[in-house]
Amino acid sequence: MNYDKAFVLTDTNTIKYCYPQAQDHLARLSNVPCTVITIGASDMEKNLSSVTHVWESLQQGGATRHSLLINLGGGMVTDLGGFAASTFKRGIDFINIPTTLLSMVDASVGGKTGFNFGGLKNEIGVFNDPKEVILDTSFLKTLDETNICSGYAEMLKHGLINREGDRMWNELIAFDILKPDLQQLQRMVHESVEVKKRIVEEDPHEHGIRKALNLGHTIGHAFESWAMKHPERLLSGPLLHGYAVAFGMIAELYLAFIKCNFPQSIMRQCVTYIRDVYGTLPITCNDYPELLELMTHDKKNIAGTINFTLLGNIGDILINQTATKEEIEEALDFFREG
Repeated sequence: MNYDKAFVLTDTNTIKYCYPQAQDHLARLSNVPCTVITIGASDMEKNLSSVTHVWESLQQGGATRHSLLINLGGGMVTDLGGFAASTFKRGIDFINIPTTLLSMVDASVGGKTGFNFGGLKNEIGVFNDPKEVILDTSFLKTLDETNICSGYAEMLKHGLINREGDRMWNELIAFDILKPDLQQLQRMVHESVEVKKRIVEEDPHEHGIRKALNLGHTIGHAFESWAMKHPERLLSGPLLHGYAVAFGMIAELYLAFIKCNFPQSIMRQCVTYIRDVYGTLPITCNDYPELLELMTHDKKNIAGTINFTLLGNIGDILINQTATKEEIEEALDFFREG
């Protein structure tokens, strides 16, 4: 690759744990010395201020339209860095090197970039593919148990929407993610990425089947935004994206069960696994109006109607599904009590 300058976007975790082991490879990758840009590590840092910091660092570092931005980090870094690169000087090349399980199986494929705005997840962004994505599962050794579990939730989702049978789902639900065999997990990550890759290639801009990837996300994003607004209600720290998706899958699989005849046995299997690994979220019925309001802002909605991706069975994907206020509240009841 022939770039005049290269920049590496890290966060305060990846600059410490991941950059040292990647530093020499990054210089060879870009063929020019790399300037490091660092932002905060929390999802709370996925905001316009951080984007502005990246733009300013590129500008002050003399970046041109022939420069390269390498995003080394989790999904927050690759999403935000991808957006900053896509908009700086109307777009410069970027490469993603995901360092968390979540970013490997979710953010690494699909071309979605963006940041949070106005208290809403990924409110501002563009579709733009990186020039390359480099997956190196050795980075997973730097992760704690919570972040491993967060990424695994997206793998569970891929197992449910996989249109090539239930073998993948059965392996996922039997796998002990709390004591993972990293060699087995490496193969499972590859299979999980392939599920998303096949769907994205079929529908790059989310006009149809790509909405399958939103299973668990309509209610999950509402949980995530609610948690950002009420951090004092959380007993174990900030709600990670994968945990929100896992909790959203409980509620949305219940909707699939009552509306689309999704098998109760598989729903119960999934709920038990999520309860055991992820715990729960301390919402009450008094939070329902706020959660419903947050769901109305979901980007999948059509004409103000809350839109869901549901399943008739594993791999039987039903997009553009709706539910009444009463049905959604019933699903939230099931999440709390079921």
